[in-house]
Amino acid sequence: MAVTNFIPSIWEARLLAKFHERSITDLITTAPTKVEGNKIIFNHVSDVSINAYEGTVNFEDLTTSKVELPLDHKNYWAFKVDDVDAVQSAGELIDPHVQEAGYGLQEATDKYVLDEALKTENEVTKDELKAYDIIVKCNTVLNKKKVPKADRFAVINAEVLEELNLDARFTANYTILENGIIEGGDINGTKLIFSEELNEGNYAIVALHKSAIGYGKQLEETEAMRLQNSFADGVRGLQVDGVKTLRPDAIVKCTQA
Repeated sequence: MAVTNFIPSIWEARLLAKFHERSITDLITTAPTKVEGNKIIFNHVSDVSINAYEGTVNFEDLTTSKVELPLDHKNYWAFKVDDVDAVQSAGELIDPHVQEAGYGLQEATDKYVLDEALKTENEVTKDELKAYDIIVKCNTVLNKKKVPKADRFAVINAEVLEELNLDARFTANYTILENGIIEGGDINGTKLIFSEELNEGNYAIVALHKSAIGYGKQLEETEAMRLQNSFADGVRGLQVDGVKTLRPDAIVKCTQA
């Protein structure tokens, strides 16, 4: 990557970074306790029968069902910096671009996870309903499935937040934290999470429990190298990860084109 527009003039070392969201993936997914190999296996606890006691006790066998999460999703970034550019930028060129790449990778990861959530077949139809009512109805669906209220989230984007802001039932006193949590804006006991990576920015609400989706990373690496046949250095990063729905009953969505 050649930077040529500052050669004849004084170069300002402070680069203007793009705007980015911070990742919400860790908030709304379940991570494995450890990663070994190229897949993760999550085991479901088996049902335990409750029986009326009539003098004898029968012991049942326990069985587990498993969900395999392959770590086969790969994203990378790479750029080069010519020697002359590195000198003229006083060493201030590489680090901001590495940070920029990292933020971009976080947003790509959030989209990857949220796209998995949108595959759910559990859906509340919008019709004439407002966002506030949809979130309440999504909670009703989860309640009927006995999904715990703790660690339950509703992910929304700007289209939905605008509709909530126009609803007198929604509090005007909220703060969107750096990690996406809308502090002070809970609805029906559910924490709201803001992300523009949801449904390409089109109207969408996804209500889910943290255990509904599994996410794991196998490799997250950044490295620099001298490029052959060029007076330049290369910097690159790679992430290998995977996502899988673990509890289909613990997700419900509402979308609108």
